[in-house]
Amino acid sequence: MEFEGTVVSVLPVVKGTSARGEWMKQEVIFDQPGEFNRKVCVGFWGDKAQEAGTLRPGEVVAVSANVESREYNGRWYTEVRAWRMTRKAAGETAPGPGALPPLDAFAPEEPAASKEVDDLPF
Repeated sequence: MEFEGTVVSVLPVVKGTSARGEWMKQEVIFDQPGEFNRKVCVGFWGDKAQEAGTLRPGEVVAVSANVESREYNGRWYTEVRAWRMTRKAAGETAPGPGALPPLDAFAPEEPAASKEVDDLPF
């Protein structure tokens, strides 16, 4: 799953120890613009957690993530785990549906030469 969102908040880092060693998780809340704005909590693990910890509210970020659901004691839990994050420069957001290019994106048309004769009767 890939999406582009605006950082709403960066939650506190969660650290722990498992059989595999120490781990670190950084969760970030993103706002996905659209007809109905949606908020998504995305988890960044390991070295990606350190990078995600530097995000600031208002930044626009492109995120690639996996969505996984697991069952535990008859209840289902869903996690969005990011595996890539790319910061967008200011003004580099992707245009929404139906967006028009800026007016200065087109070169002005040159006026028709006065030598051309219009033979159409109407």
